[in-house]
Amino acid sequence: MVLEKLAVSQNRKDEAPNIELAELLVAQEDTEGIQELIEGLQMKKGIANDCIKVLYEIGERNPLLISDHADVFLESLTSRNNRIVWGAMTALVTITEYKADKIYKQIDKVKYAYTNGSVITVDNSISVFAKLCKADRRYEKELFPFLMTHLSTCRSKEVPQHAERISICLNEENKTSFQRVLNERKPDLSSAQMKRVDKLMKDLAIL
Repeated sequence: MVLEKLAVSQNRKDEAPNIELAELLVAQEDTEGIQELIEGLQMKKGIANDCIKVLYEIGERNPLLISDHADVFLESLTSRNNRIVWGAMTALVTITEYKADKIYKQIDKVKYAYTNGSVITVDNSISVFAKLCKADRRYEKELFPFLMTHLSTCRSKEVPQHAERISICLNEENKTSFQRVLNERKPDLSSAQMKRVDKLMKDLAIL
């Protein structure tokens, strides 16, 4: 039984058993085992927390193995358990390019988690929004201005990382507004943050 291999089931405090389990399930393409993990999200907190960890580790290695469970991850964004919320958002990052339509249909759940979630939840939501922009110009029309508003107002220390996350969806039409927002934020940045932003802009050939 897959749940017996979770760290919590072995009275382990580290994540090694969960990562090993993810690697095993990926190697075996064990969809039944993955279904057990999905069902485990409804169990007590310790099991649920380990299950979401294994699921997003699977997603980082082979996103197609968890992509059919997009609805479960989206529903989990409204959980009262913060670990489940940011874990679900992390899982969604791995599958957005494969399930863009399904995720966009429930974009309100992603926005809710973005507004109410932890720092990790917000970080990963930016990647979900950016991947949706990249997937379809219709989604970009709504979500890119949303991302620019975020980049204009987020904490200074978040600007470099979030700009990097957003950069995956840049194109000839939207990169000018991206450049403008970054230039407007530069007075707020430390020298280290500025250096990171300048490097990104140089890499993107928009300095």
